[in-house]
Amino acid sequence: MRSICVYCGSGSGHDGVHEKAARDLGAAMAKAGIRLVYGGGGIGLMGTLAKSVVDNGGKVLGIIPDFLKRKEMPLDAVIDVVTVPDMHTRKMRMFTEADAFVALPGGIGTLEELVEQLTWAQLGRHAKPVVVANVGGFWDPLRVLLDHMKDEGFIRPGLQVKYSIVDEVRDIIPTIQAQVAKLPQEALAKEHDPVVIEKM
Repeated sequence: MRSICVYCGSGSGHDGVHEKAARDLGAAMAKAGIRLVYGGGGIGLMGTLAKSVVDNGGKVLGIIPDFLKRKEMPLDAVIDVVTVPDMHTRKMRMFTEADAFVALPGGIGTLEELVEQLTWAQLGRHAKPVVVANVGGFWDPLRVLLDHMKDEGFIRPGLQVKYSIVDEVRDIIPTIQAQVAKLPQEALAKEHDPVVIEKM
């Protein structure tokens, strides 16, 4: 496993536990020699996470649409920043660059990116690990909603939503490493092109 894509907020939230989680994850990724792939912003949890990776000697790839540069202000410390024309290109590039996905707390954009990866996995478009970092119980309402969808028959047998949920940042990388170790090499290949799903 060489790279993890982390989805997280361009804001920091009210609870300092979220910012600490971003710092701790960044440090852990750098220590493990795992590159961060993220949305390219320099503010909020995104900025905290990327700065932590860099400060601890790690590598970062930021991918940001041109129209968001003024709003999310990429970090000068992140040398490897790719500017793309739109959100669809950004998400596709993040997918192809990553071996796994992590969702820290965030807003509607973070939720949308997480659910998209869950959908692609559900439909068999990839087998890359998806980990939900339930820091301070942030994602509990989503768990309730997914259970409700299942109970109501909208998530049917054979179409289970495949993800791991962890409560502690220290468990994120070991959880992903354990899942990657069980996957055949081809499961992480890039040929599973989720653009097919976007066009449906």
